[in-house]
Amino acid sequence: MQAVVLAAGEGTRLRPLTEDKPKGMVEVDGKPILTHCFEQLVELGADELLVVVGYKKQVIINHYEDEFEGVPITYAHQREQKGLADALLTVEEHIDDDFMLMLGDNVFDANLQDVVNRQREQRADAAFLVEEVPWEEASRYGVCDTNKYGEIVDVVEKPDDPPSNLVMTGFYTFTPAILHACHLTQPSDRGEYEISDAVDLLIKSGRTIDAIRMDGWRVDVGYPEDRDKAERLLSEGVEVEVEDEENGDAEAETAETSE
Repeated sequence: MQAVVLAAGEGTRLRPLTEDKPKGMVEVDGKPILTHCFEQLVELGADELLVVVGYKKQVIINHYEDEFEGVPITYAHQREQKGLADALLTVEEHIDDDFMLMLGDNVFDANLQDVVNRQREQRADAAFLVEEVPWEEASRYGVCDTNKYGEIVDVVEKPDDPPSNLVMTGFYTFTPAILHACHLTQPSDRGEYEISDAVDLLIKSGRTIDAIRMDGWRVDVGYPEDRDKAERLLSEGVEVEVEDEENGDAEAETAETSE
């Protein structure tokens, strides 16, 4: 499955970290956010990385060149920041089947494989990783409403009055049908072509979209404090793994002694 990574953003809220690089190249736990994204997508089985670049794109291109861990990279340039649906259309000519989509400013430690598996089972036209957030934070995101079967029946981008506190996390799988919907999308009140509006068009056309609830965590790195939070969570994960390994070694030694 191909993987699209949207990494054209300037990251103005991350200043001064993004004065000389795009936000996808801001380091978290010793490596760029994009490296975290690429590593996970390759582990999920990506056979090509389609990377949408824009602000200071050469920093990304020079760093990764034309492959990552043996997986080829194709770059596409979004010349103006006109929304995620517009960004996705910059790689349209390269997409030939179902694909993963990841926002290149998120750090995940979550059940992404469940989303990919659902798409491979061909049970839906799209699958989204979603999470519940505090109600007061829901208006910052694309908010989902689901039916009793766990299918998404409505998506609203940054609503003033959210219909739920279930939000999109920045990891999706799609069939190429989303590209046609992106072409039909009109500018929002923000003047952008929203991926949520394209998704809404899919739903209205009778397409099925599954919501996979997140097991784990993710951090949308929009501010410097978000970067610090992601680093803390990653380091805590390492500490837990080390502790588990030490406990396992201790148990093994006890077993050997008792034998």
